[in-house]
Amino acid sequence: MMRSLTAALFAMLFCAPLAAQENFPNRPIRIIVPFAAGGPSDIVARLLAPKMMTTLGQAVIIDNRPGAGGVTGVDVAAKAVPDGYTIALGSAGGVAISPQLDRGTPYDPLRDLAPLTLGVLVPEPIVVSSATPFRSLQELIAAARAQPGRINQGSTGSGSLPHLAGELLKNATGIELTHVPYRGGAPLTTALIQNEVQVGLADLPILLPQIRAGTIRALAVGSAQRLPWLPDVPTMIELGYPSVDTNNWHGFVAPARLPEPILERLHSAIAGAIRDPEISKQLFDQGAVPGGNSRAEFSDFIKAEMAKWGEVIRRGNIRAD
Repeated sequence: MMRSLTAALFAMLFCAPLAAQENFPNRPIRIIVPFAAGGPSDIVARLLAPKMMTTLGQAVIIDNRPGAGGVTGVDVAAKAVPDGYTIALGSAGGVAISPQLDRGTPYDPLRDLAPLTLGVLVPEPIVVSSATPFRSLQELIAAARAQPGRINQGSTGSGSLPHLAGELLKNATGIELTHVPYRGGAPLTTALIQNEVQVGLADLPILLPQIRAGTIRALAVGSAQRLPWLPDVPTMIELGYPSVDTNNWHGFVAPARLPEPILERLHSAIAGAIRDPEISKQLFDQGAVPGGNSRAEFSDFIKAEMAKWGEVIRRGNIRAD
């Protein structure tokens, strides 16, 4: 009798996780957005959620957890029960950059997170105030070399991707700019319009209205190809600086140790939503390049991003705000 009871107990313990995987999902799924409502990552999550709900047959809830440049929200996902019901839409800052700064990030992206798929790439053009005389990147570089440190470069905060992208530009061109951090894209844009800073980088959706209005001027884009939104603006590759890759990004991650069948189910639902023609167009209209790559491709992408930004951080001895 004891042997029979023991066998039955082991069978229950073994079969329960399998049954949970086969029945996934059977309750709502929560997407942690590590930024406030209305921001770029929040817009992406809310565009994808209805299609995901249709595919998965369960409600998809958006849970905004802003703080620490995206770290707070990603940490919630990293520490969640690995059952597939809590995932996050992480960013370059929260996944690839912050863990390499001195702020004591409470998770290791490579150990504690399971990559699902890239949500969107968000280009970060190099722009200048229209009050400056610079009409090309070459003119900016020449002026910066003639007056080292006299030209101000604005960013969305010390240790932010725009800050590090500016460091990439300085490293590649050998120029010296004075970094001026602001608390977000809106105050940075205002500073550029008012010529408090002469050059800056930020997400394209933030800058595009002012570029079109003529109050700031785009000199180059750090993407592989010219952008459809800015077809006349050359790439850094065209200008001879291929190492200056300034794309921001948002991508879906889950807690590590999530069972393979659940990972595949989530990936299929998210990537399928991103590739939906209507949703892809909506993402594109926001100034973003839709993703939807494989889990392995996204994992390799994160590792490459960590290597790239880690080198910039070490070379510049960058510290977070």
